Amino acid sequence: MGMNTEREIEANLQIGPTDQGMVRIFVEAAGIEIPMDFDTTEAREIAEEILAASAAADAVRSKK
Repeated sequence: MGMNTEREIEANLQIGPTDQGMVRIFVEAAGIEIPMDFDTTEAREIAEEILAASAAADAVRSKK
């Protein structure tokens, strides 16, 4: 199992602020709920990683 292994699993993803001033990424799949809370600095770092991964994926697509 790895990043490049495809799966046929449906999941719901929600992202939003909590009433405690955290950013929550909430994943629900196959009846399992995973709430992950991050402080705002960590949330910005995650957002930057997602943007970098998106740019890298675009570069891979443009080579094909």
